[in-house]
Amino acid sequence: MAIECEASGLSQREFCEQRGVPLKTLARYLARYRREQTGGNPMPQWVAVEVAAKRGNPGELTIVLAGERRIEVRRGFDAETLRRVVAALERA
Repeated sequence: MAIECEASGLSQREFCEQRGVPLKTLARYLARYRREQTGGNPMPQWVAVEVAAKRGNPGELTIVLAGERRIEVRRGFDAETLRRVVAALERA
């Protein structure tokens, strides 16, 4: 629930109202989640990237992750959705 709340872009109160969860319950989950996260390396890990030759259409972006997982962004993408994906990946 903590990850969903942080990725939602909503305030804690809005998230709780939408889900029917008491604010105190969410606060407990968030505190536990954040404690667990700081137990390891609290800073996001950055990796070197290589810009490959241009392919595809202008305005497209493809990010290839470990295990050949891909994130593809095309022209007209929803910026808020991309922001949530990046926020979730930074916490993972």
